[in-house]
Amino acid sequence: MTRPAPGPHPDGLLGRHPSAVLLGAQLLVVLAYPFLEDSAAGRAVLGVFQILAVGAAVAAVRRTPALSWVALTLGAPAAAFSVAEALASDTAWVLLVSAALHAPFYFYVSYSMIRYVFHDDRVTSDELYATGAAFTVVAWAFAYLYAAVQVLDPGAFVGTGETAERSWFELLYLSFSVLTSVGLSDVVPVAAHARSIVAVEMVAGVLYVALVVSRLVGLVVSRQAMKVVEETTED
Repeated sequence: MTRPAPGPHPDGLLGRHPSAVLLGAQLLVVLAYPFLEDSAAGRAVLGVFQILAVGAAVAAVRRTPALSWVALTLGAPAAAFSVAEALASDTAWVLLVSAALHAPFYFYVSYSMIRYVFHDDRVTSDELYATGAAFTVVAWAFAYLYAAVQVLDPGAFVGTGETAERSWFELLYLSFSVLTSVGLSDVVPVAAHARSIVAVEMVAGVLYVALVVSRLVGLVVSRQAMKVVEETTED
């Protein structure tokens, strides 16, 4: 019988709440990007920092050789192309290869985080952070899919800016707005392939709430009910 994957190591590099560190790092990158997007060095630093934060957090919550191998295989080249993308932001093949590396890396990370959340029937504080962290990682993955579509089909997304192509931050903003179903984005998919991927992300956002968040809520409610029953029995 396969044993569930162990939880985070209390004495690990990221402490007892590696998922909280990952979530904080994700939000920090979102807030810092507008200040650094005009600088190639700034974009490169943010890209590498993002990869390192994600890799360290996932390594802390999913300590398996398979995870380490997949994360290294995808994460190391993705970090290298984060730098290349920042330095050659107008080179189509660099953008396409970068997206082809980043998207599967982030999807695998989100899968690992969700497996960590579901690995037992206990709900720890770090698993609650992991729920938020996995959500942001999914948004990053779809943003890279949008970036790949835009390279293959220029003009697939339109917006309020004067340029024909949407910036990376605009695509990330679109991804968050679609995943959360708020619809507050001035970036619109107009090509068929762009719309199909946006539709898939819409479904992913709904399923995330329906399957992941609802399960955590159910476990918390169930545990609280069990505590009440135990206290009543003792009395």
